[in-house]
Amino acid sequence: MKFTCSVTINKPKAQVVEFFSNPKFIKDYQEGFIRKNHISGDEGQTGAISKMHYKLGKGEMELTETISANKLPDSFAAQYHHKHTDNTMLCSFQELDKNSTQCDWNIEYSAFRGFIINIMKTLFPGMLKKKVQKWLQNFKTFVEKQD
Repeated sequence: MKFTCSVTINKPKAQVVEFFSNPKFIKDYQEGFIRKNHISGDEGQTGAISKMHYKLGKGEMELTETISANKLPDSFAAQYHHKHTDNTMLCSFQELDKNSTQCDWNIEYSAFRGFIINIMKTLFPGMLKKKVQKWLQNFKTFVEKQD
């Protein structure tokens, strides 16, 4: 399953990338985000591995992030592993003019494990894209509020 989510953010590319690349801001645009723990490699760089924790209902969800290519300020690619899914994400940032930036997040799910997630993927195929687009819209709103 592949999809792309996009927004235009009315801020300079350098500022957009600054907020994107700093994990302390994830909580400001991804609902349920708790923390990101660096595990190995040079933090934020290609090859780095981190654990990302999210509140999910009454429990907690953990993802393992492996950065596959940090080419910021132009692009960032990572692989995400969860016990029920595997996906890759390529985020690209293009300056439209000095005060606006096009953000495209390309997502590809390569594995779904478990009965429930497979049923959800079949019955609600747009569910995952809708969540990513919401986070991207939240990111736009957050960045545009910053000075």
